[in-house]
Amino acid sequence: MSETIFSKIIKREIPADIIFENERVLAFRDINPQAPVHVLVIPKKAIPTVNDIHPEDQELIGELFTVAAQIAAEEGIAKSGYRTVFNCNEDGGQEVYHLHLHLMGGRVMHWPPG
Repeated sequence: MSETIFSKIIKREIPADIIFENERVLAFRDINPQAPVHVLVIPKKAIPTVNDIHPEDQELIGELFTVAAQIAAEEGIAKSGYRTVFNCNEDGGQEVYHLHLHLMGGRVMHWPPG
């Protein structure tokens, strides 16, 4: 997989507003937020798309959601509610080909988005 902006953030080659990090997961504020709280939760392992998740990644993917729930609580949006989204490939709206979970909240999230 070629380098992405997210792999550069992981390696600290470019800055980001990082709000969580452990050995396997990194979370940072989106630079183009679509809600008052918009955080990207990413695995440090390079996984390009949802289609590239393998059975051995199950625990890691679950950890992305656990981290998202923790951040939602810390950001004060857990009780009122929030949205978690993975985009996959071009038609799904994926722009960076490094798996990332969008955590969005702090306002009413309409469906379809808009």
